[in-house]
Amino acid sequence: MDEDKKEISLENFEERIGVHFNDKRLLCQAFTHRSYINENKECKLGHNERLEFLGDAVLELVITDYLYHTYPSKPEGELTSLRSALVNTVSLQRVAKSLEINGNLYLSRGEAKDMGRAREYILANAVEALIGAIYLDQGYDKAKDFIERFISIRTEEIERKKLWVDAKSFFQEKAQEKESETPVYRVLKEEGPDHDRHFTCGVYLKDELIAEGEGQSKQEAEQEAASEALEKKGWK
Repeated sequence: MDEDKKEISLENFEERIGVHFNDKRLLCQAFTHRSYINENKECKLGHNERLEFLGDAVLELVITDYLYHTYPSKPEGELTSLRSALVNTVSLQRVAKSLEINGNLYLSRGEAKDMGRAREYILANAVEALIGAIYLDQGYDKAKDFIERFISIRTEEIERKKLWVDAKSFFQEKAQEKESETPVYRVLKEEGPDHDRHFTCGVYLKDELIAEGEGQSKQEAEQEAASEALEKKGWK
């Protein structure tokens, strides 16, 4: 995509989300992956990792505040699980796809060809970076408004489908009930630089690999492995 088309695409994106940036460079940076900078040394923008760091903190605060006031009778444990379900990679990449962020990403040629799990993490991170950019450009209230319109709104669906239920706990409960076994989790692969680690974990019953999961932390990879194992076992 040439730069003129990219600029038009970003203008259309601003219309879609109802946020018109004062500093357009912040929006561009939110969608700029490290790989693009590595491949385009002349690029004057930075990559989006610092914005992602900031946006993650703003997102967690807004969602925590929202859940605290929306569910005054829920205990801390349930609120924590709900928050996790709203801000995890699966949830955020779905938000990214609904907003058609993929077409606005600045990626290296190699990353642009990869449409697998790696792209889902890039999309989820771009949502956090976008929140960070909105916060810097227009302040907390505008960032909060964006989060409530596109992320908090998923709470009802997560409640209805019980997507907030801790998959590891549920799989352990079912495994002990049906097979008298306790699941064991093992790291199968660990790759990437320190600032961007990627884990693949497997969940085992009686030394049999039941399912694998991926994530940017061991906990996230284990949760996904447990969720996949529930599917495979038909225990959902």
